[in-house]
Amino acid sequence: MTINRRTFSVTAGAAMLGGFNIATAQSEGKIILGQSAAFTGPAAQLGIQFYNGAKLYFDQINAQGGVGRRLIEIRNLDDGYEPDRCAENTRKLLAEDVFALFGYIGTPTSIVALPLATQEKVPFIAPFTGAMALREPFNKYAFHVRASYNDETALIVKQLTNLGLKKIAVFYQNDAYGKAGLSGVNLALGGMGLKPVALATVERNSVDVAAAVKTLMAAGPDAIVQVSAYKSCAAFIREARKAGYGGGYYNVSFVGTQALADELGKEGAGVVVSQVMPSPYNAARPLTREFAESIKSGGNKVQANFSSMEGYVAAKLVVEGLRRAGAKVTREALIAGMESIGTQSMGGFSVTFAANDHVASHFAELSMLTGDGRVRT
Repeated sequence: MTINRRTFSVTAGAAMLGGFNIATAQSEGKIILGQSAAFTGPAAQLGIQFYNGAKLYFDQINAQGGVGRRLIEIRNLDDGYEPDRCAENTRKLLAEDVFALFGYIGTPTSIVALPLATQEKVPFIAPFTGAMALREPFNKYAFHVRASYNDETALIVKQLTNLGLKKIAVFYQNDAYGKAGLSGVNLALGGMGLKPVALATVERNSVDVAAAVKTLMAAGPDAIVQVSAYKSCAAFIREARKAGYGGGYYNVSFVGTQALADELGKEGAGVVVSQVMPSPYNAARPLTREFAESIKSGGNKVQANFSSMEGYVAAKLVVEGLRRAGAKVTREALIAGMESIGTQSMGGFSVTFAANDHVASHFAELSMLTGDGRVRT
């Protein structure tokens, strides 16, 4: 079966995505959210899992009649985690007059899409990125659900230095995402009078890590902070271990925790990943129990992981914003509705939106992979 590079094949992903007709024009009475994300390539699991979690919640709301009797639909296009394809997809979605853009995956893709959305005054909601470049300066049309990479890297550096580990190296993707994570590490280390002992890069959508491994091994770091996607991070860990490195690996959440665990298998034991969502595995929070029940009632078609949890949380916030938008839902009304959410506990997960604050959360915690493919928080 051939997968079209531009549009995610519903046939290929039917088991995961449930399926809908991407080509369908916006129906009257429907609220269409446009999404450009990676559904193929080395970052595909991030797009697929986020979409699955979001669609799970929207399907649940649609089964109850939608919001104000309007059903919610995600129209998604595959960009393979490439900015040029994302820009093309975004122009297409805007030309089709989608109501809002939602759930874009990644920094380099979101950075090209946000100006296009802003120009057309279209809300840009819940990008799967923690880059400060998308948050500062404040943008009326951008709403962020997750904490920033600065929040995550500050936590990682604090953990490492508390353990007495000060020789910290950084392996990062050579693009806006990697540089955003590196900036966060530099900021956190700089506050302690430290700087990375070595830096090495990998190209986006590549697993050519040999040169990076050689560079970082030569510096003898206590720990390596990784700011890339799961395929390249897994490749780096495998090669570094073959080279005899016995230090720690610390990843930011964008790596895709379950995807990284699946890639590494037994070799994942001890790898640390910072998280910006509550654990989908720990039933202590009502939100996690609700998520598990939704998966069950939806026929157990969605895998519970941090990426699908993020999609689910993002969808909940969109629905809350739509409900607050009033009877006549316009884009401006949605923005006002989102801003009116204020501070709330979403099943034990605190979120805040206001007129001058479009970042819902600064929550970050550390998790660790086990040798049997699980994630411990």
